[in-house]
Amino acid sequence: MIENTLVVEGVAHDYNFLPENCVDPAFGRAIGEHMYHQHQRFGGPGYAIEKSLYLNHGAGAEAIGRSILAESQSDIIVYHETPIYGHFHDGGSRLSTGLTMRELWPNRVLAYGAVSPLRPGAVDRVDELVDEHHVNALKLYPIDLVEGRVTSLDMSDPEVCYPVFERARERGLKVVGIHKALPVGPGPAHALRIDDIEGAAAAFPDLSFEVVHGGLAFVEETAMLMECAPNVVVNLEVTSALARTAPRRFAEAIGAFLAVPGGAQRIIWGTGVIAAHPRPLIEAFWDLETPRDLIEERGVEPLTLEAKKDILGRNFLRLHGIDEDKLRATIAGDEFDTTELAAPWGGRIETELGAA
Repeated sequence: MIENTLVVEGVAHDYNFLPENCVDPAFGRAIGEHMYHQHQRFGGPGYAIEKSLYLNHGAGAEAIGRSILAESQSDIIVYHETPIYGHFHDGGSRLSTGLTMRELWPNRVLAYGAVSPLRPGAVDRVDELVDEHHVNALKLYPIDLVEGRVTSLDMSDPEVCYPVFERARERGLKVVGIHKALPVGPGPAHALRIDDIEGAAAAFPDLSFEVVHGGLAFVEETAMLMECAPNVVVNLEVTSALARTAPRRFAEAIGAFLAVPGGAQRIIWGTGVIAAHPRPLIEAFWDLETPRDLIEERGVEPLTLEAKKDILGRNFLRLHGIDEDKLRATIAGDEFDTTELAAPWGGRIETELGAA
């Protein structure tokens, strides 16, 4: 917690850039190198994990989980599996890591399970995720490899996506997370836009569609979508890093969402651990004040303390029907119920020599 405000880490991932997991080993490694550079930049000095661990071994459930629960102010982990099968055989963030975290800390971990509607058996995959893995929501990616071709996914396609959403609804799932705005390797740029969510949101008003990486690009379009579709929410994964690296840009993006009626209750915190260590991003967000000139000259909606509290935790809990008081009682007294924060990455951080 930060000043008694409960913090939900809305997205955690575990990456595996080993050659045997990459569809194209050279290209997969290039993606890993690029993402490690961003990892260094997002967290800043003292918050980058050792490069060899990031690229060659994978951090694993223990290291990632403790970076969130023991080394930052975060109280809850939401692990996201991803279906990036065009580049990684395991989809890019394997579900098993999240399930291991949940076994280790059952009161503090939730999981989103990945589905690729463009692949055979997508509807059955929803059943598998619910029956075998007891996931809390679905996670979709807008691009996949189909018969050797990089193919975009239209979230409003009634033949491809709607059967998946219908089955999710039948099985009691309420939330569908959809990766947008952030490229991962080459692919059709239009697939990263948010336009195709509108039809799905209208067709399934009892599902909530969570735009992951909201505000990293297409800010005005995303705010307009929020205006038109009350069941669309925004997840700040990676966008949250801008609170530290580009605070004015972040203030403008978050201000656009806050200006939407009820917008302060429709924004979810996320850093994308292991994309960045969560602590410096949480602290940058907590300390951020919307620049006065943006408010007075541009009409940017200010980020208030109450909005910060909503974004950091309340909104996610409300979205998933989790009672905050009961949750606080459940996690009280466990190993992470402390104000003392451990060293980043268990002390396995990049040194100046490692950086060179």
